[in-house]
Amino acid sequence: MVSDLSLWSQVIFIIGEITVIVILGIIFIAFLLVGISLYSIHRGRPYFPRFLKAGMVFLEGVARVIFRIFGLEDREVLSFFIQIQNAINKGPFEAVPVEDRAVFFPQCLRSSRCPAHLTPEGLKCRSCGQCSLGYWRQILEQIGYRVFIVPGSSFIKRMVKKYHPRAIIGVGCLGEVKEGLEMADKIGLIPMGVVTTREGCVETDVNWDDVMEVALLGIDRAKVPEEVRHYLPA
Repeated sequence: MVSDLSLWSQVIFIIGEITVIVILGIIFIAFLLVGISLYSIHRGRPYFPRFLKAGMVFLEGVARVIFRIFGLEDREVLSFFIQIQNAINKGPFEAVPVEDRAVFFPQCLRSSRCPAHLTPEGLKCRSCGQCSLGYWRQILEQIGYRVFIVPGSSFIKRMVKKYHPRAIIGVGCLGEVKEGLEMADKIGLIPMGVVTTREGCVETDVNWDDVMEVALLGIDRAKVPEEVRHYLPA
Protein backbone atom coordinates (compact mmCIF):
# COMPACT_ATOMS: atom_id res chain seq x y z
CA MET A 1 0.00 0.00 0.00
CA VAL A 2 2.82 2.34 0.99
CA SER A 3 4.71 1.53 -2.21
CA ASP A 4 1.56 2.24 -4.26
CA LEU A 5 1.21 5.66 -2.65
CA SER A 6 4.89 6.32 -3.25
CA LEU A 7 4.51 5.35 -6.92
CA TRP A 8 1.50 7.64 -7.36
CA SER A 9 3.38 10.47 -5.67
CA GLN A 10 6.22 10.03 -8.14
CA VAL A 11 3.81 9.96 -11.09
CA ILE A 12 2.05 13.12 -9.89
CA PHE A 13 5.42 14.79 -9.32
CA ILE A 14 6.57 13.90 -12.86
CA ILE A 15 3.29 15.13 -14.36
CA GLY A 16 3.69 18.36 -12.41
CA GLU A 17 7.23 18.82 -13.69
CA ILE A 18 6.16 18.15 -17.29
CA THR A 19 3.27 20.63 -16.92
CA VAL A 20 5.61 23.32 -15.61
CA ILE A 21 8.09 22.66 -18.45
CA VAL A 22 5.29 22.84 -21.05
CA ILE A 23 3.95 26.11 -19.58
CA LEU A 24 7.45 27.64 -19.48
CA GLY A 25 8.01 26.44 -23.06
CA ILE A 26 4.79 28.07 -24.24
CA ILE A 27 5.69 31.33 -22.49
CA PHE A 28 9.21 31.26 -23.98
CA ILE A 29 7.89 30.61 -27.50
CA ALA A 30 5.25 33.33 -27.04
CA PHE A 31 7.91 35.87 -25.97
CA LEU A 32 10.11 34.78 -28.88
CA LEU A 33 7.17 35.19 -31.23
CA VAL A 34 6.41 38.67 -29.89
CA GLY A 35 10.09 39.64 -30.01
CA ILE A 36 10.42 38.67 -33.66
CA SER A 37 7.10 40.37 -34.39
CA LEU A 38 8.15 43.64 -32.73
CA TYR A 39 11.48 43.59 -34.57
CA SER A 40 9.66 42.88 -37.84
CA ILE A 41 7.24 45.76 -37.24
CA HIS A 42 10.20 48.05 -36.47
CA ARG A 43 12.02 46.97 -39.66
CA GLY A 44 8.85 47.19 -41.78
CA ARG A 45 8.83 43.60 -43.03
CA PRO A 46 8.12 40.20 -41.44
CA TYR A 47 11.05 37.97 -40.49
CA PHE A 48 10.52 34.19 -40.30
CA PRO A 49 6.93 34.61 -41.56
CA ARG A 50 6.05 30.90 -41.45
CA PHE A 51 7.11 30.64 -37.82
CA LEU A 52 5.19 33.81 -37.00
CA LYS A 53 2.08 32.54 -38.79
CA ALA A 54 2.15 29.19 -36.98
CA GLY A 55 2.80 30.92 -33.67
CA MET A 56 -0.06 33.37 -34.13
CA VAL A 57 -2.41 30.47 -34.90
CA PHE A 58 -1.47 28.31 -31.90
CA LEU A 59 -0.53 30.98 -29.35
CA GLU A 60 -2.68 33.91 -30.43
CA GLY A 61 -4.30 34.46 -27.02
CA VAL A 62 -1.00 34.38 -25.09
CA ALA A 63 0.75 36.48 -27.73
CA ARG A 64 -1.95 39.16 -27.60
CA VAL A 65 -1.52 39.49 -23.84
CA ILE A 66 2.24 39.91 -24.27
CA PHE A 67 1.72 42.36 -27.14
CA ARG A 68 -0.47 44.47 -24.82
CA ILE A 69 2.29 44.43 -22.19
CA PHE A 70 4.59 45.92 -24.84
CA GLY A 71 1.97 48.55 -25.73
CA LEU A 72 0.60 47.10 -29.00
CA GLU A 73 -3.13 47.29 -29.54
CA ASP A 74 -5.22 44.54 -31.14
CA ARG A 75 -5.47 46.55 -34.38
CA GLU A 76 -1.69 46.58 -34.74
CA VAL A 77 -1.51 42.84 -34.05
CA LEU A 78 -4.23 42.11 -36.63
CA SER A 79 -2.52 44.34 -39.18
CA PHE A 80 0.77 42.54 -38.64
CA PHE A 81 -0.93 39.14 -38.95
CA ILE A 82 -2.23 40.20 -42.38
CA GLN A 83 1.25 41.37 -43.40
CA ILE A 84 2.63 37.96 -42.45
CA GLN A 85 -0.02 36.14 -44.48
CA ASN A 86 0.59 38.35 -47.51
CA ALA A 87 4.35 37.86 -47.27
CA ILE A 88 3.95 34.07 -47.21
CA ASN A 89 1.37 34.00 -50.01
CA LYS A 90 2.99 36.51 -52.37
CA GLY A 91 5.10 33.98 -54.31
CA PRO A 92 2.33 31.38 -54.77
CA PHE A 93 -0.13 34.14 -55.68
CA GLU A 94 2.18 35.48 -58.41
CA ALA A 95 2.32 32.00 -59.97
CA VAL A 96 -1.46 31.73 -60.43
CA PRO A 97 -2.71 32.86 -63.89
CA VAL A 98 -5.03 35.85 -63.72
CA GLU A 99 -7.92 33.86 -65.18
CA ASP A 100 -7.79 31.74 -62.00
CA ARG A 101 -8.00 34.74 -59.68
CA ALA A 102 -10.90 36.69 -58.19
CA VAL A 103 -11.28 39.95 -56.27
CA PHE A 104 -13.87 40.45 -53.54
CA PHE A 105 -14.84 43.98 -52.53
CA PRO A 106 -17.17 44.80 -49.63
CA GLN A 107 -20.39 46.59 -50.54
CA CYS A 108 -19.59 49.34 -48.01
CA LEU A 109 -17.15 50.84 -50.57
CA ARG A 110 -20.04 51.95 -52.77
CA SER A 111 -21.79 55.32 -52.65
CA SER A 112 -24.84 55.70 -50.42
CA ARG A 113 -26.68 56.64 -53.64
CA CYS A 114 -25.56 53.48 -55.46
CA PRO A 115 -28.24 52.29 -57.93
CA ALA A 116 -26.90 48.70 -58.10
CA HIS A 117 -29.17 45.86 -57.02
CA LEU A 118 -28.18 42.78 -55.07
CA THR A 119 -28.09 39.57 -57.12
CA PRO A 120 -27.13 35.97 -56.25
CA GLU A 121 -23.55 36.96 -57.20
CA GLY A 122 -23.44 40.17 -55.17
CA LEU A 123 -23.96 43.72 -56.35
CA LYS A 124 -23.93 44.31 -60.10
CA CYS A 125 -22.05 47.59 -60.50
CA ARG A 126 -23.51 49.99 -63.08
CA SER A 127 -20.37 52.17 -63.28
CA CYS A 128 -22.53 55.20 -62.48
CA GLY A 129 -19.53 57.28 -61.41
CA GLN A 130 -20.77 57.98 -57.89
CA CYS A 131 -17.89 56.01 -56.36
CA SER A 132 -14.53 54.65 -57.52
CA LEU A 133 -15.60 51.00 -57.58
CA GLY A 134 -16.94 51.20 -61.14
CA TYR A 135 -13.68 52.49 -62.63
CA TRP A 136 -11.44 50.00 -60.82
CA ARG A 137 -13.80 47.11 -61.45
CA GLN A 138 -13.48 47.73 -65.20
CA ILE A 139 -9.68 47.96 -64.96
CA LEU A 140 -9.45 44.69 -63.03
CA GLU A 141 -11.81 42.92 -65.43
CA GLN A 142 -9.72 44.14 -68.39
CA ILE A 143 -6.70 42.55 -66.76
CA GLY A 144 -8.61 39.28 -66.45
CA TYR A 145 -9.93 39.16 -62.89
CA ARG A 146 -13.39 38.08 -61.82
CA VAL A 147 -14.65 40.92 -59.65
CA PHE A 148 -17.35 40.62 -57.00
CA ILE A 149 -18.91 43.23 -54.73
CA VAL A 150 -20.39 41.28 -51.85
CA PRO A 151 -22.23 41.89 -48.57
CA GLY A 152 -20.65 39.03 -46.64
CA SER A 153 -18.56 35.88 -46.46
CA SER A 154 -21.46 33.62 -47.51
CA PHE A 155 -21.34 35.20 -50.98
CA ILE A 156 -17.59 34.64 -51.15
CA LYS A 157 -17.99 30.94 -50.36
CA ARG A 158 -20.77 30.65 -52.96
CA MET A 159 -18.72 32.30 -55.72
CA VAL A 160 -15.65 30.24 -54.87
CA LYS A 161 -17.74 27.09 -55.11
CA LYS A 162 -19.22 28.21 -58.43
CA TYR A 163 -16.14 29.60 -60.23
CA HIS A 164 -13.31 27.70 -58.50
CA PRO A 165 -10.64 30.44 -58.39
CA ARG A 166 -7.24 29.32 -57.13
CA ALA A 167 -6.25 32.69 -55.70
CA ILE A 168 -8.26 35.61 -54.35
CA ILE A 169 -7.80 39.18 -53.18
CA GLY A 170 -10.02 40.13 -50.27
CA VAL A 171 -10.66 43.77 -49.39
CA GLY A 172 -12.28 44.76 -46.10
CA CYS A 173 -11.77 46.00 -42.56
CA LEU A 174 -9.07 44.44 -40.38
CA GLY A 175 -11.29 41.81 -38.78
CA GLU A 176 -12.95 40.82 -42.05
CA VAL A 177 -9.64 40.46 -43.89
CA LYS A 178 -8.10 38.36 -41.10
CA GLU A 179 -11.14 36.06 -41.03
CA GLY A 180 -11.17 35.90 -44.83
CA LEU A 181 -7.51 34.89 -44.99
CA GLU A 182 -8.10 32.14 -42.46
CA MET A 183 -11.20 30.92 -44.31
CA ALA A 184 -9.35 30.88 -47.64
CA ASP A 185 -6.49 28.88 -46.12
CA LYS A 186 -8.93 26.27 -44.83
CA ILE A 187 -10.53 25.73 -48.25
CA GLY A 188 -7.22 25.58 -50.14
CA LEU A 189 -7.11 29.04 -51.76
CA ILE A 190 -4.14 31.40 -52.00
CA PRO A 191 -5.39 34.65 -50.45
CA MET A 192 -4.03 38.20 -50.32
CA GLY A 193 -5.63 40.81 -48.10
CA VAL A 194 -6.01 44.58 -48.48
CA VAL A 195 -7.39 46.56 -45.53
CA THR A 196 -9.72 49.52 -46.02
CA THR A 197 -8.42 52.91 -44.91
CA ARG A 198 -11.71 53.85 -43.29
CA GLU A 199 -14.03 51.42 -41.54
CA GLY A 200 -17.79 51.46 -41.20
CA CYS A 201 -20.92 50.22 -42.94
CA VAL A 202 -21.39 53.00 -45.52
CA GLU A 203 -19.00 54.79 -47.93
CA THR A 204 -15.77 53.35 -46.58
CA ASP A 205 -12.55 53.74 -48.58
CA VAL A 206 -9.50 51.79 -49.69
CA ASN A 207 -6.10 52.80 -51.00
CA TRP A 208 -6.36 51.74 -54.65
CA ASP A 209 -2.57 51.84 -54.94
CA ASP A 210 -2.45 48.97 -52.43
CA VAL A 211 -5.13 47.05 -54.34
CA MET A 212 -3.37 47.41 -57.67
CA GLU A 213 0.07 46.56 -56.34
CA VAL A 214 -1.34 43.22 -55.18
CA ALA A 215 -3.53 42.69 -58.24
CA LEU A 216 -0.63 43.14 -60.68
CA LEU A 217 1.66 40.61 -59.01
CA GLY A 218 2.79 38.13 -61.65
CA ILE A 219 0.70 39.75 -64.42
CA ASP A 220 2.07 39.98 -67.98
CA ARG A 221 2.68 43.64 -68.82
CA ALA A 222 0.81 43.21 -72.11
CA LYS A 223 -2.40 42.47 -70.21
CA VAL A 224 -2.22 45.66 -68.15
CA PRO A 225 -4.03 48.80 -69.39
CA GLU A 226 -1.66 51.68 -70.08
CA GLU A 227 -3.16 53.93 -67.39
CA VAL A 228 -2.23 51.53 -64.58
CA ARG A 229 1.13 50.18 -65.78
CA HIS A 230 2.97 52.39 -63.31
CA TYR A 231 1.72 50.03 -60.58
CA LEU A 232 3.74 47.16 -62.08
CA PRO A 233 6.78 46.08 -60.05
CA ALA A 234 10.01 47.57 -61.39
